[in-house]
Amino acid sequence: MMDPEAVANFLSEQRENAPEDLQQSFLTIEDYWDRKLWHQLTDVLVEYFNTPDSASQRLPLFRRFILSFSDKINQLKFVSLGLLAASQCSDGHERLSFLTDLTKKVNKPASQDAYVYALVAASDVKLRLQDLAGARKDLDSAESILESFDSVETEVHASFYRTNASYYQAKAEFGSYYKNALLYLACIDLKSLPLEDARSRAYDLSIAALISDSIYNFGELLLHPILDSLNTPEHGWLRDLLFAFNRGDLNAYNVLEDNISKAPLLDEHKTFLWQKISLAALTEAVFRRPPHDRAMTFQTISQETKVQPHEIEILIMKALSLGLLKGSIDQVAEVARINWVQPKVLDMKQIDNMRLRLKDWDSSVNQLGNWIEGVGKDVWAA
Repeated sequence: MMDPEAVANFLSEQRENAPEDLQQSFLTIEDYWDRKLWHQLTDVLVEYFNTPDSASQRLPLFRRFILSFSDKINQLKFVSLGLLAASQCSDGHERLSFLTDLTKKVNKPASQDAYVYALVAASDVKLRLQDLAGARKDLDSAESILESFDSVETEVHASFYRTNASYYQAKAEFGSYYKNALLYLACIDLKSLPLEDARSRAYDLSIAALISDSIYNFGELLLHPILDSLNTPEHGWLRDLLFAFNRGDLNAYNVLEDNISKAPLLDEHKTFLWQKISLAALTEAVFRRPPHDRAMTFQTISQETKVQPHEIEILIMKALSLGLLKGSIDQVAEVARINWVQPKVLDMKQIDNMRLRLKDWDSSVNQLGNWIEGVGKDVWAA
């Protein structure tokens, strides 16, 4: 614990260096510290550190003042203050050293949530320094601890998923990036994201969804409000492309195809994108048919998907292996018999097709009822 007189002198010095409209905060800080009101002191410090004009004072306040009573305050808030202070370090190496010390300080049985919070922050810096192996090791440790918790503050989970997503993005593992990025968005208030950050996240998620070889159903993204941030002349084509893939719309894909060169990653995967939209067109063709009419000839599938006839069998086998469809192939008769298609999010046109199918089903049920009534009159009479 610092000497009271030294604290008073230090806070007085910091108050004089602070912007005029923030100087009152130091009188409050000194008062709470003097009365040992640790909870109130922590809250006013968090509020002060979150003020942009406090940037130059965060490191000295943390090192010369907050560390002196760090064991008396909420450890998660202590780490939050440390992260705000770390943002003022001169470079990544200094920041990593600062966060490593912070991580060690909160690595106690009673403050494992704070430890995870600090550990993830350190791994984020390692990612920026291109130490992917070190970042992965820290993230694996953090994940193991998180799984042992019954509950934890959402800011800790959000931090983990955001950094984990960044790791997978750096490794070009798009399926894992997509999953963790969506989990991150589930942990935050979307309104807290600046518009440019939201647009950047939506762009990256859209690219990952399209080029991942493990994601063929991205309804969760299509329904997410973050996608609205792409409603701009510059990025609107990407949003439209996602919806075209969802409904297997080859005509829309052909219209939007020229935009693919605007995104280098999409351009690199152009052949794969054609294969993926062909699979989407196949599943959509099956979905549009009633369950009793899903024995489709290769020729019919070729007409509806625009895939060459000699490639149809491979296309169906790919869909079956990915779990998009279930059924069998008669290679001799060149017929695919499908008995299940993977569910997906429907747009308004697809919902209308579903409505028409339900009407057809209702009509069939009525016809069957009338037939049974007609042929069974004697039975009913008896």
